[in-house]
Amino acid sequence: MTERTESRECTLPDMLMQTGTPSERNPFVSARKQLDEAAAIMQLDPATHELLRWPLRELHVTMPVKMDNGCTKIFHGFRVQYNDARGPNKGGIRFHPDETIDTVRALAAWMTWKTAVMDLPLGGGKGGVICDTKSMSNGELERLSRAYIRQVGRMLGLEKDVPAPDLYTTPQIMAWMADEYSFMQGNNEFGVITGKPLPLGGSAGRGDATARGGICCVREAAGVAGLDLSGQRAAIQGYGNVGSHAHKLAAELLGMRVVGVSDSKGGIYNPEGLDHAAVSAHKQATGSVTGFPGASAVSNEALLELDVAVLFPAALESVITGLNAENIKAKIVAELANGPTTPEADSILHGRGVMLIPDLLCNAGGVTVSYFEMVQNTYGYYWEETEVQRRLEKKMKTAFRNVIDTSRRYSVHNRLGAYIVGAGRVADAMKLRGWV
Repeated sequence: MTERTESRECTLPDMLMQTGTPSERNPFVSARKQLDEAAAIMQLDPATHELLRWPLRELHVTMPVKMDNGCTKIFHGFRVQYNDARGPNKGGIRFHPDETIDTVRALAAWMTWKTAVMDLPLGGGKGGVICDTKSMSNGELERLSRAYIRQVGRMLGLEKDVPAPDLYTTPQIMAWMADEYSFMQGNNEFGVITGKPLPLGGSAGRGDATARGGICCVREAAGVAGLDLSGQRAAIQGYGNVGSHAHKLAAELLGMRVVGVSDSKGGIYNPEGLDHAAVSAHKQATGSVTGFPGASAVSNEALLELDVAVLFPAALESVITGLNAENIKAKIVAELANGPTTPEADSILHGRGVMLIPDLLCNAGGVTVSYFEMVQNTYGYYWEETEVQRRLEKKMKTAFRNVIDTSRRYSVHNRLGAYIVGAGRVADAMKLRGWV
């Protein structure tokens, strides 16, 4: 069932209506193709397969927000709860000018399989608001954040749906949202949001958790491939929170040289390596990695095709496609973004012997530590950062081995292996509950 809250006097943006975009640009089409392949291999019965292809529920919201200039601007947003057979829904909230319902559906689906791959007692959800955070003041962002929670709060709760930060949302935005939800409930309910600042019940180790989990997977993948990473080159497309931490940890934990990084404005390349602290300081000062002294310019597209041992796509969906997969030179592709590789590209990379670590596994460190935050919030006792990292590494290694073993058992590429593990666990839970 789809629940909608829309103003009759407002016209929704055309982007909300676009469900027929080409498959390589529509992440929900890609997500369903990936599920369909896994379902065929697992020989799922038709009812189970069809139920897994759709969100259980979704909410569309319209939010009036008073801007700093005194005018009221109308924003549109979504919350999708894809499947909660294994536990309460879990998934981030994105603020992006090009957000669409199909993107949010795909991300909610991927989160469902991701929590199952990690064997967390959670389902999958996702939220999004169509907005440009770079053109908004802190006051406007706070009012929008609170307006969103007032609209979707009826769907949230520690036993129902627990959001977290995602693209262009921050711990501060999570703090505003947790406060608004607490006000609506009449008591503190900080556990309903994860990725919060530490003083409001956030978890130590959450800031770099996504990147740290990915680095752990790269280390395991290198062991499987017999590849010594020390001194090897890496490139990172996307230099936000996750990409920046991946730069730092790839150097510190793997001994790699990061030779190329990029953000939405462009990229930089230096074959001798880029210093994390210097690049981060440059971006903090200028708003972009572009123009970094001592590096040459490289486009986001060209960065993907650099001659490196490890490529970290850490930006948006569908950047490695059937059009450029033949040109990828990396030996390992570690997906820190959600859905950066299309199904067409998966087959090409697998055929060329590229070791792809799929997003369902590679970037699951974030939701894993978010789950740890939920646990800590529930019993009011908080772990040291070293304890969080120890538990995260154990989870990542176990999940990596399960995916690799499944891929080999069925003679499929790693994404299909991850889907078989994740969707299989969700299907089992639905059957045990009597849904199908």
